[in-house]
Amino acid sequence: MDFSIACNSISKEFKGDDVSTLALNDINVEFQKGEFVSIVGTSGSGKSTLLSLLGTLDAPSKGEILYMGENIKDLKANQLADFRFENIGFIFQQFHLLPTLTSLENVMAPLFSRKVQYDKKQKAEEVLEKVGLKDKLNSLPSQLSGGQQQRVAIARAIIHEPHWLLADEPTGNLDSDTGELIFELLSSLNREKGCGVIFVTHDPVLAKKAGRIIEMKDGCILSDKASIFG
Repeated sequence: MDFSIACNSISKEFKGDDVSTLALNDINVEFQKGEFVSIVGTSGSGKSTLLSLLGTLDAPSKGEILYMGENIKDLKANQLADFRFENIGFIFQQFHLLPTLTSLENVMAPLFSRKVQYDKKQKAEEVLEKVGLKDKLNSLPSQLSGGQQQRVAIARAIIHEPHWLLADEPTGNLDSDTGELIFELLSSLNREKGCGVIFVTHDPVLAKKAGRIIEMKDGCILSDKASIFG
């Protein structure tokens, strides 16, 4: 199946009291199955807004986003949640781990209210081992380093094997060495699992390692090109 995403003339406007902000302006871009794409640009360029729309966390003010050739804008809230669960994994700069849950429990959290065809605990153990945290299953977030917490967040994002991983500044709170390790982990998941990765970053060194680089400014795409290093 073609798990592509296509943005057709999408714009996003945020309206406040007598003030409106055009965060995205007439964006046309496609993402193909299995791609590793980095999105770069200064703060306020629209990177995170675009990622939010791609992840169905918000809807465009104008235009349409097609997932596998289908427009899902008319899905009801519960149907949209099901679509997101099956297809999209999120990784953020802030790890968003629940402080009273262990690593294992945090990874299992997206599955608590879901019926799945596999053993939830066993699958959580497997993905934690995949990200190098086999010995941290019962650790609380406060007992983990920043890099370890981000790896738990990645394990949580991949536990249901989504077709796309959307990563919003996932290395932003980490030192450069740890950020490099997190990037390499995402790259290995991309290669081995075939999941597409859309990676928003301020780090030009990491951005160049992706297969494709999209540069944004003032809500528009300035350039979209293959990386010579990816």
